[in-house]
Amino acid sequence: MPTLPRPHCDLYYEVHGAGDPTAPALVFAHGLGGNHLSWWQQLAHFAGRHTCVVFSHRGFASSPEAPGGPGLAGFADDLLALLDHLGLHAPVLVGQSMGGWTCTLLAAARPDRVRALVLACTTGAITHPELDAIFAAHLARGLPALPPHVSVAAGLRLAREQPAMNVLYNQVAALSPWLDRRAVMATLVAMRTVPLAALRGPLLCVTGEEDLLIPPSAVTWLVGHVPGARLHHEPAAGHSVYWERPAAFNRALAEFLAALPPVR
Repeated sequence: MPTLPRPHCDLYYEVHGAGDPTAPALVFAHGLGGNHLSWWQQLAHFAGRHTCVVFSHRGFASSPEAPGGPGLAGFADDLLALLDHLGLHAPVLVGQSMGGWTCTLLAAARPDRVRALVLACTTGAITHPELDAIFAAHLARGLPALPPHVSVAAGLRLAREQPAMNVLYNQVAALSPWLDRRAVMATLVAMRTVPLAALRGPLLCVTGEEDLLIPPSAVTWLVGHVPGARLHHEPAAGHSVYWERPAAFNRALAEFLAALPPVR
Protein backbone atom coordinates (compact mmCIF):
# COMPACT_ATOMS: atom_id res chain seq x y z
CA MET A 1 0.00 0.00 0.00
CA PRO A 2 1.76 3.21 -1.14
CA THR A 3 1.90 5.89 1.52
CA LEU A 4 3.70 9.21 1.80
CA PRO A 5 5.09 9.98 5.27
CA ARG A 6 3.72 13.31 6.48
CA PRO A 7 3.66 14.98 9.90
CA HIS A 8 1.41 12.86 12.15
CA CYS A 9 0.13 10.92 9.12
CA ASP A 10 1.03 8.42 6.41
CA LEU A 11 -0.92 9.68 3.40
CA TYR A 12 -2.39 6.87 1.34
CA TYR A 13 -2.45 7.31 -2.45
CA GLU A 14 -2.80 5.32 -5.65
CA VAL A 15 -1.56 6.01 -9.20
CA HIS A 16 -3.56 4.58 -12.10
CA GLY A 17 -2.92 4.64 -15.83
CA ALA A 18 0.17 4.51 -18.01
CA GLY A 19 0.01 8.23 -18.71
CA ASP A 20 0.04 9.60 -22.24
CA PRO A 21 2.81 12.26 -22.15
CA THR A 22 0.59 14.57 -24.21
CA ALA A 23 -2.26 14.35 -21.67
CA PRO A 24 -2.19 16.15 -18.32
CA ALA A 25 -2.14 14.15 -15.13
CA LEU A 26 -5.35 14.25 -13.09
CA VAL A 27 -5.33 14.41 -9.29
CA PHE A 28 -8.67 13.78 -7.58
CA ALA A 29 -9.43 15.17 -4.10
CA HIS A 30 -12.46 13.59 -2.43
CA GLY A 31 -15.20 15.12 -0.32
CA LEU A 32 -16.26 14.67 3.30
CA GLY A 33 -18.28 11.55 2.53
CA GLY A 34 -15.49 9.84 0.64
CA ASN A 35 -11.88 8.74 0.44
CA HIS A 36 -9.57 7.45 -2.29
CA LEU A 37 -12.23 4.91 -3.33
CA SER A 38 -14.70 7.61 -4.35
CA TRP A 39 -13.35 8.05 -7.86
CA TRP A 40 -13.71 4.53 -9.27
CA GLN A 41 -16.03 5.69 -12.05
CA GLN A 42 -13.56 8.38 -13.12
CA LEU A 43 -10.54 6.07 -12.98
CA ALA A 44 -12.25 3.59 -15.30
CA HIS A 45 -12.89 6.39 -17.80
CA PHE A 46 -9.68 8.42 -17.72
CA ALA A 47 -6.85 6.06 -16.75
CA GLY A 48 -6.61 4.74 -20.30
CA ARG A 49 -4.92 7.98 -21.35
CA HIS A 50 -4.18 10.08 -18.28
CA THR A 51 -2.07 9.41 -15.24
CA CYS A 52 -4.70 9.50 -12.49
CA VAL A 53 -3.91 9.99 -8.82
CA VAL A 54 -6.34 9.39 -5.97
CA PHE A 55 -5.56 9.77 -2.29
CA SER A 56 -7.23 9.84 1.11
CA HIS A 57 -7.01 13.13 2.98
CA ARG A 58 -5.36 12.91 6.37
CA GLY A 59 -7.81 11.72 9.00
CA PHE A 60 -9.83 9.69 6.49
CA ALA A 61 -9.82 5.98 5.71
CA SER A 62 -6.32 4.62 4.97
CA SER A 63 -4.69 7.92 6.05
CA PRO A 64 -5.15 7.96 9.84
CA GLU A 65 -3.83 11.03 11.61
CA ALA A 66 -2.05 10.75 14.94
CA PRO A 67 -2.98 13.10 17.80
CA GLY A 68 -1.49 16.55 17.48
CA GLY A 69 -1.69 16.70 13.71
CA PRO A 70 -2.84 19.78 11.79
CA GLY A 71 -6.09 18.23 10.59
CA LEU A 72 -7.74 20.08 7.73
CA ALA A 73 -5.10 22.81 7.90
CA GLY A 74 -2.62 20.28 6.52
CA PHE A 75 -4.63 19.27 3.46
CA ALA A 76 -3.07 21.65 0.92
CA ASP A 77 0.48 21.03 2.16
CA ASP A 78 -0.15 17.29 1.94
CA LEU A 79 -1.29 17.62 -1.66
CA LEU A 80 1.75 19.70 -2.62
CA ALA A 81 4.03 17.13 -0.97
CA LEU A 82 2.27 14.38 -2.92
CA LEU A 83 2.78 16.24 -6.20
CA ASP A 84 6.48 16.62 -5.36
CA HIS A 85 6.76 12.96 -4.39
CA LEU A 86 5.21 11.81 -7.67
CA GLY A 87 7.09 14.33 -9.80
CA LEU A 88 3.90 15.99 -11.04
CA HIS A 89 4.74 19.58 -11.84
CA ALA A 90 1.35 20.96 -12.89
CA PRO A 91 -1.52 18.46 -13.02
CA VAL A 92 -5.22 19.19 -13.33
CA LEU A 93 -6.75 19.18 -9.85
CA VAL A 94 -10.28 17.84 -9.46
CA GLY A 95 -11.84 18.68 -6.10
CA GLN A 96 -15.22 17.37 -4.96
CA SER A 97 -16.94 19.34 -2.18
CA MET A 98 -14.40 19.34 0.71
CA GLY A 99 -11.68 18.49 -1.80
CA GLY A 100 -12.35 21.87 -3.38
CA TRP A 101 -10.85 23.49 -0.28
CA THR A 102 -7.66 21.48 -0.73
CA CYS A 103 -7.43 22.39 -4.40
CA THR A 104 -8.27 26.11 -4.13
CA LEU A 105 -5.90 26.61 -1.21
CA LEU A 106 -3.08 25.00 -3.17
CA ALA A 107 -3.98 26.82 -6.40
CA ALA A 108 -3.95 30.16 -4.57
CA ALA A 109 -0.65 29.50 -2.80
CA ARG A 110 1.16 27.84 -5.73
CA PRO A 111 -0.54 28.68 -9.04
CA ASP A 112 2.60 27.49 -10.82
CA ARG A 113 1.83 23.93 -9.69
CA VAL A 114 -1.70 23.73 -11.10
CA ARG A 115 -2.43 23.31 -14.82
CA ALA A 116 -6.19 23.73 -14.38
CA LEU A 117 -8.82 23.42 -11.69
CA VAL A 118 -12.09 21.49 -11.58
CA LEU A 119 -14.46 22.31 -8.71
CA ALA A 120 -17.23 19.74 -8.37
CA CYS A 121 -20.21 20.91 -6.30
CA THR A 122 -18.02 23.31 -4.37
CA THR A 123 -16.59 26.81 -4.33
CA GLY A 124 -13.79 25.63 -2.05
CA ALA A 125 -12.07 28.17 0.15
CA ILE A 126 -13.05 31.15 -2.00
CA THR A 127 -14.52 34.11 -0.15
CA HIS A 128 -16.24 37.27 -1.41
CA PRO A 129 -19.00 39.34 0.21
CA GLU A 130 -21.53 38.39 -2.47
CA LEU A 131 -20.61 34.71 -2.35
CA ASP A 132 -20.67 34.72 1.45
CA ALA A 133 -24.17 36.24 1.34
CA ILE A 134 -25.40 33.39 -0.86
CA PHE A 135 -24.11 30.86 1.66
CA ALA A 136 -25.55 32.78 4.61
CA ALA A 137 -29.00 32.72 3.01
CA HIS A 138 -28.62 29.02 2.25
CA LEU A 139 -27.65 28.21 5.83
CA ALA A 140 -30.58 30.24 7.15
CA ARG A 141 -32.98 28.02 5.19
CA GLY A 142 -31.55 24.90 6.79
CA LEU A 143 -31.33 21.36 5.45
CA PRO A 144 -34.35 19.11 4.92
CA ALA A 145 -34.90 16.10 7.15
CA LEU A 146 -33.75 12.93 5.39
CA PRO A 147 -34.24 9.24 6.18
CA PRO A 148 -31.34 7.63 8.08
CA HIS A 149 -30.17 5.72 5.02
CA VAL A 150 -29.86 8.86 2.88
CA SER A 151 -26.80 11.07 3.11
CA VAL A 152 -27.23 14.77 2.41
CA ALA A 153 -24.28 14.43 0.04
CA ALA A 154 -26.03 11.67 -1.90
CA GLY A 155 -29.61 12.89 -1.75
CA LEU A 156 -33.06 11.40 -2.06
CA ARG A 157 -32.95 10.98 -5.82
CA LEU A 158 -29.91 8.69 -5.68
CA ALA A 159 -31.54 6.56 -2.98
CA ARG A 160 -34.77 6.33 -4.97
CA GLU A 161 -33.40 5.83 -8.48
CA GLN A 162 -30.09 4.05 -7.79
CA PRO A 163 -30.48 2.27 -4.42
CA ALA A 164 -27.39 0.11 -4.91
CA MET A 165 -25.26 3.19 -5.56
CA ASN A 166 -26.71 4.79 -2.46
CA VAL A 167 -25.71 1.76 -0.40
CA LEU A 168 -22.21 1.83 -1.86
CA TYR A 169 -21.88 5.55 -1.14
CA ASN A 170 -22.80 4.93 2.50
CA GLN A 171 -20.35 2.04 2.74
CA VAL A 172 -17.48 4.17 1.46
CA ALA A 173 -18.36 6.94 3.90
CA ALA A 174 -18.55 4.43 6.77
CA LEU A 175 -14.85 3.58 6.35
CA SER A 176 -14.09 6.73 8.38
CA PRO A 177 -16.43 6.19 11.36
CA TRP A 178 -14.41 8.40 13.72
CA LEU A 179 -15.11 11.61 11.79
CA ASP A 180 -17.19 14.34 13.40
CA ARG A 181 -18.64 15.57 10.13
CA ARG A 182 -20.43 18.56 11.67
CA ALA A 183 -17.14 19.74 13.18
CA VAL A 184 -15.37 19.29 9.85
CA MET A 185 -18.03 21.32 8.06
CA ALA A 186 -17.71 24.12 10.63
CA THR A 187 -13.95 24.15 10.13
CA LEU A 188 -14.37 24.34 6.36
CA VAL A 189 -16.63 27.38 6.71
CA ALA A 190 -13.94 29.08 8.81
CA MET A 191 -11.35 28.20 6.17
CA ARG A 192 -13.05 30.26 3.44
CA THR A 193 -10.14 32.68 3.28
CA VAL A 194 -8.99 32.71 -0.36
CA PRO A 195 -9.90 35.97 -2.14
CA LEU A 196 -11.60 35.64 -5.50
CA ALA A 197 -8.71 37.41 -7.23
CA ALA A 198 -6.39 34.53 -6.27
CA LEU A 199 -8.31 32.11 -8.50
CA ARG A 200 -6.54 32.05 -11.85
CA GLY A 201 -6.15 29.78 -14.82
CA PRO A 202 -8.59 27.44 -16.56
CA LEU A 203 -11.54 26.54 -14.36
CA LEU A 204 -14.44 24.12 -14.74
CA CYS A 205 -17.23 24.16 -12.18
CA VAL A 206 -19.79 21.36 -11.92
CA THR A 207 -23.03 21.67 -9.98
CA GLY A 208 -26.13 19.55 -9.47
CA GLU A 209 -29.56 21.10 -9.75
CA GLU A 210 -30.69 19.47 -6.47
CA ASP A 211 -27.51 20.00 -4.44
CA LEU A 212 -28.54 20.36 -0.78
CA LEU A 213 -25.11 21.36 0.56
CA ILE A 214 -23.56 23.80 -1.90
CA PRO A 215 -26.28 25.85 -3.60
CA PRO A 216 -26.01 25.87 -7.40
CA SER A 217 -26.40 29.66 -7.27
CA ALA A 218 -23.06 29.88 -5.45
CA VAL A 219 -21.27 27.82 -8.09
CA THR A 220 -22.93 29.80 -10.88
CA TRP A 221 -21.87 33.05 -9.20
CA LEU A 222 -18.27 31.86 -9.04
CA VAL A 223 -18.20 30.95 -12.72
CA GLY A 224 -19.61 34.35 -13.60
CA HIS A 225 -16.77 36.09 -11.78
CA VAL A 226 -13.78 34.11 -13.06
CA PRO A 227 -12.83 35.06 -16.64
CA GLY A 228 -13.05 32.12 -19.02
CA ALA A 229 -14.52 29.72 -16.44
CA ARG A 230 -16.83 26.96 -17.67
CA LEU A 231 -19.98 25.68 -15.98
CA HIS A 232 -21.63 22.28 -16.19
CA HIS A 233 -25.05 22.31 -14.55
CA GLU A 234 -26.45 18.79 -14.23
CA PRO A 235 -30.26 18.57 -14.01
CA ALA A 236 -31.93 16.11 -11.65
CA ALA A 237 -28.72 15.52 -9.69
CA GLY A 238 -27.61 16.26 -6.16
CA HIS A 239 -24.34 17.13 -4.45
CA SER A 240 -22.32 14.22 -5.87
CA VAL A 241 -22.65 14.50 -9.64
CA TYR A 242 -19.42 12.54 -10.15
CA TRP A 243 -21.03 9.58 -8.36
CA GLU A 244 -24.68 9.95 -9.34
CA ARG A 245 -24.24 10.94 -13.00
CA PRO A 246 -20.75 9.66 -13.87
CA ALA A 247 -21.23 9.66 -17.65
CA ALA A 248 -22.25 13.31 -17.66
CA PHE A 249 -19.49 14.26 -15.23
CA ASN A 250 -16.82 12.40 -17.20
CA ARG A 251 -18.01 13.93 -20.46
CA ALA A 252 -17.86 17.46 -19.03
CA LEU A 253 -14.38 16.84 -17.66
CA ALA A 254 -13.16 15.31 -20.93
CA GLU A 255 -14.45 18.29 -22.91
CA PHE A 256 -12.74 20.66 -20.51
CA LEU A 257 -9.44 18.77 -20.82
CA ALA A 258 -9.68 18.78 -24.62
CA ALA A 259 -10.07 22.57 -24.61
CA LEU A 260 -6.99 23.24 -22.46
CA PRO A 261 -4.20 25.10 -24.26
CA PRO A 262 -1.15 22.96 -25.02
CA VAL A 263 1.77 23.07 -22.63
CA ARG A 264 4.60 25.21 -23.93
